[in-house]
Amino acid sequence: MPFEISPATQDDLANVSEFLQPFVEKELLLQRTSVELQLLLRHSFKAVPGVESVREKTPIVGFCALEIYSKKLAEIQCLAVADDFQRRGIGKALLKRCVERAKEEKVLEILAISSSDDMFKACGFDYSLPNQKRAFFFQTDGD
Repeated sequence: MPFEISPATQDDLANVSEFLQPFVEKELLLQRTSVELQLLLRHSFKAVPGVESVREKTPIVGFCALEIYSKKLAEIQCLAVADDFQRRGIGKALLKRCVERAKEEKVLEILAISSSDDMFKACGFDYSLPNQKRAFFFQTDGD
């Protein structure tokens, strides 16, 4: 089934939030507040079915955002594709649009944190400093 990639807008906020919720519940994505999602929509893209009758039932089948921290660094956020639409090139197409946006904004490097690296590697991402340095994280209790 064909699909279309286009920029997400503020009008898409409710559909994006609803689309991402199952991924959050499965702990595949981080929970985002409405305000955080609104900010991410500035540099985000959605995939929609290319067939109108399917689009009416399923308005969004994929989503990806680029959070730009500075001219030096941006991060891929919320990359998700609906289960029934995976392995059709949607994730790669969304990722490509985010890379293009980073280039348009003259960002030097894009960071992606993922539990599965195969697709990112297939799209040209690689470890920045292999076998030299690693990123470490510490989770506070949020208080």
